[in-house]
Amino acid sequence: MPTYLRRFGKDAAQIVEPVPSDIDVAQAVEPAHITQVASAAGFHPDDVLQHGPHKAKIDIGALKRFPASNKGNYVVVAGITPTPLGEGKSTTTVGLCQALGAHLNKKVITVVRQPSQGPTFGIKGGAAGGGYAQVIPMEEFNLHLTGDIHAITAANNLVSAALDARMFHEATQKDEALYNRLCPADKDGNRRFSPVMLRRLKKLGIAKTDPNELTPEERTSFARLDVDPEKVTWRRVLDTNDRFLRKITVGQNPTEKGMERVTGFDIAVASEIMAVLALTTSLADMRERLGRMVVATDRSDNPVTTDDLGVGGALTVMMKDTIHPTLMQTLEGTPVLVHAGPFANIAHGNSSIVADQIALRAVGNDGYVVTEAGFGADIGMEKFCNIKCRYSGIDPDCAVIVATVRALKMHGGGPPVVAGKPLDHAYKSENVELASRGTCNLVRHIENARGFGIPVVVALNRFATDTEAELAAVKAAALAAGASDCVVCEHHAKGGAGAADLGNAVARVCEEARKGPSTFKFTYPVEQSLKEKIEAIATKIYGASGVSYSALAEEKIALFTKQGFGNLPICMAKTQYSFSHDATLKGAPVGFTLPVNDVRCSAGAGFIYPLIGDMPTIPGLPTRPAYYEIDIDMETGKVLGLS
Repeated sequence: MPTYLRRFGKDAAQIVEPVPSDIDVAQAVEPAHITQVASAAGFHPDDVLQHGPHKAKIDIGALKRFPASNKGNYVVVAGITPTPLGEGKSTTTVGLCQALGAHLNKKVITVVRQPSQGPTFGIKGGAAGGGYAQVIPMEEFNLHLTGDIHAITAANNLVSAALDARMFHEATQKDEALYNRLCPADKDGNRRFSPVMLRRLKKLGIAKTDPNELTPEERTSFARLDVDPEKVTWRRVLDTNDRFLRKITVGQNPTEKGMERVTGFDIAVASEIMAVLALTTSLADMRERLGRMVVATDRSDNPVTTDDLGVGGALTVMMKDTIHPTLMQTLEGTPVLVHAGPFANIAHGNSSIVADQIALRAVGNDGYVVTEAGFGADIGMEKFCNIKCRYSGIDPDCAVIVATVRALKMHGGGPPVVAGKPLDHAYKSENVELASRGTCNLVRHIENARGFGIPVVVALNRFATDTEAELAAVKAAALAAGASDCVVCEHHAKGGAGAADLGNAVARVCEEARKGPSTFKFTYPVEQSLKEKIEAIATKIYGASGVSYSALAEEKIALFTKQGFGNLPICMAKTQYSFSHDATLKGAPVGFTLPVNDVRCSAGAGFIYPLIGDMPTIPGLPTRPAYYEIDIDMETGKVLGLS
């Protein structure tokens, strides 16, 4: 049995009532040295790359130190369609692991995404969990961590700079001059192709390796990417909510000779490079994925890649340290791997395959790996199954669906829940009928999980205003819908002890699931057409009666199919606040038509993402952002107000 480092009691901060602010709870516990956490998790000292006393990178080479036959129990935590306040999915992920490791004496590793600074300083706050179920140090978790998002931002924007520069140079130079500058002669008159240039030559079907041997036609074909400025798809990114960068014009300075272009920014975690990091399985695989990212289309409708630009190798160098997951700890000393953070609307909203692989081997066959899927299960869990599991080849043993009476009352027809405004009386007083009507949302999420062949445990996070009758009504509905169990949880207020029943339920379900062959299955085969796959998700997961496509979406689907990307899985970009495209449609709507307004291709990451309705790819700041509360104590240096 593992010996974890602490649980709440005489040797650690005492649990107090009412629960203090998240940052006060987190700062009341002195984190163990990260080498102790690594040792307890079974990592070899050579695999631990320290970043200060409380966090470390775990070298991807750790995979080779554990038996390849090791496969722990694989648990995904998802949630019902949330209110803007959130229902405690991250908190449940952490609380469940604290229960399994520090209270039920099971080996466990939590695997979560790295949060973006956009939500941290915007309206949502951080993603370290909450109350007495958190990842610590929460300040480091929610801010710069080990710099992975900064590396992604820099790499992404290098691509943008390379693309705009290449378009500029092609527009201002004749063929021979362009070729000579791309393949300059050294002082002895010799010329050579760089390794990345050989990749482009191979793509063009040119077998020659001596720059002097290419015919004039081959030189032009090699040197001119001939990008159509109207079909540039790559955008710059930054890790900040900034609505005024959604649409901008670049190239306005006279030195750019009139080459203006309308473009825009995405948030950094929506970069395809982030999705590549999350879905890669090795450094070599990451190099290939980074090189085949499509940045534009040429005037003959051929895809232009980062390797065509010559930047694929440089991107890999910039990203080489990001492939190693970051090790941290929970408040109760259980280990946490933090890795990747793809935006859950635009990308697939799950932590990395690499971190899951390392964790599953490290915990052994009897241990547990608990990973979180972003937003509601219709987004995060659907993408976890149809994209992440498809590429990893790892089948989940159990799904935990997080629910609250508050959210179910909203889905039952309760007044709108608005962040920053007091809750309506309906959410503070008993109303069993309202909660019961809202269980239709929970029921559909349970049915969707079971449709993937995954057994379900519902984690019902208890608030102080919830009554026994309301909780009982939700539990009855969950069990009737096919959930294996429905457990009332209090880990926010009690730490791992408050999720012990959930831990036992998950352990029991995993044990039962592994007695027979896996029943896991995808929503669609990738061999189906792009439209067939989109419509499978819309009808089978969301409850839509059909899908409509804008003229632009039709054009993009035809183009991507022609370019050879029709066999990629689908990554829907839609609101997290409804099964539908309309955030105001609560409960479990049916019969609606899902509008696909645009379709984009992440060829390197390996998915097509349709944009459903009006879906901005960089959030804006609210009137009163979270940063109003954030400051620093000048005496102690402690961060204040982070949530």
